[in-house]
Amino acid sequence: MTSRLILATRNAGKITELRAILAEAGLPHDLVGADAYPEIPDVRETGVTFAENALLKAHALAQATGLPAVADDSGLCVDVLNGAPGIFSARWAGRHGDDRANLDLLLAQLSDIAAEHRAAHFACAAALALPDGTERVVEGRLLGALRTEPSGTNGFGYDPILQPEGETRTCAELTPAEKNAISHRGKAFRALVPVVRELVG
Repeated sequence: MTSRLILATRNAGKITELRAILAEAGLPHDLVGADAYPEIPDVRETGVTFAENALLKAHALAQATGLPAVADDSGLCVDVLNGAPGIFSARWAGRHGDDRANLDLLLAQLSDIAAEHRAAHFACAAALALPDGTERVVEGRLLGALRTEPSGTNGFGYDPILQPEGETRTCAELTPAEKNAISHRGKAFRALVPVVRELVG
């Protein structure tokens, strides 16, 4: 019998990605996104870490639906900015989700920083919460360095300026399959597989 799992997102790409990872691992769960429960409002991300935000969303959905719930939170962490933008990645320039403004502001802030000091990574925390309050969090990272100008049209957010370690291209120049294979979210979701197997079966 397949059990239902809910992923706290309305992003079809994330649902497809986690569905594929679960199937690959032989976990036959019926995975649905938050759209399957339109009456449940989006959760405010008031945590101060990726893990806290992921747990807030996972617990809220698990409580509201009575189902095991998965949630993730991610962002870009720049070494020379002490890990910023971090949890503020999506609203770095002030307005949530304005990718271009966020990117332009970050590049302006780093304009005088030499190549050897432009290390950065994408980080993702993925959480699983059960209706009884049981919780687990795993993390994934994609290490790289920041370019001085955007390149590539795939992906979103800061993808056009992060060049993964060992690559000559930015994340936005990789194909979706290439990016999924090394992405912070892919790593976090894959690390979640044994947790789902243990807690959900």
